Amino acid sequence: MLTNDHSNHDLITSPAIMVFSIDVSTMVQPYEDIDKVFLSIKSVFPDWEPNVIPVKEKFPTNREEIIIKGISKSLDTFIEFIRKQRILDTAFDVMTLNMHINTTEFIISRQSAIKHKISFVIDESPLGGTIKVKIEKDNLEIWLEDQTWHNGRENIPRQARDDLAMKGNGEAVEWFDKFGNPTMASDWEEE
Repeated sequence: MLTNDHSNHDLITSPAIMVFSIDVSTMVQPYEDIDKVFLSIKSVFPDWEPNVIPVKEKFPTNREEIIIKGISKSLDTFIEFIRKQRILDTAFDVMTLNMHINTTEFIISRQSAIKHKISFVIDESPLGGTIKVKIEKDNLEIWLEDQTWHNGRENIPRQARDDLAMKGNGEAVEWFDKFGNPTMASDWEEE
């Protein structure tokens, strides 16, 4: 039977509707406790729905390592955590480091996530595993700027991959010259 209702597919691909997806995945090793892995992910992404839920086994397990993927509909808890930790500029830099048009991906520590903290992983995987986050959204760069905005940006505006962004290996960009003087002029210097 045909109706005049639009299918969900029509709504998602409609130019008037912004595409927004958050894919969250992790590698679970045979020796890891599935409940703790899921708890760490759900600490940051409470609405995360995994594609599979492995059967919990006693150690030692017969399970192979497995990649568990799922989706989340919101970054609200993640954004709340980075605000509380006061790492908005770092978060902005890391989240835009691997951005391609309207898609980005980054990795965070599962061990930190279970303690309601965000710790970005740039190079080597930390003990306790990682969570890979991939975001796709129209106008993603502008949206990330808005989500990580704070009052300090009134004096020092930021944009993705600007001269203030961290280096690709995660090292900080120096804002002071070799004599310890700020490299940017501020209003208080003129007084």
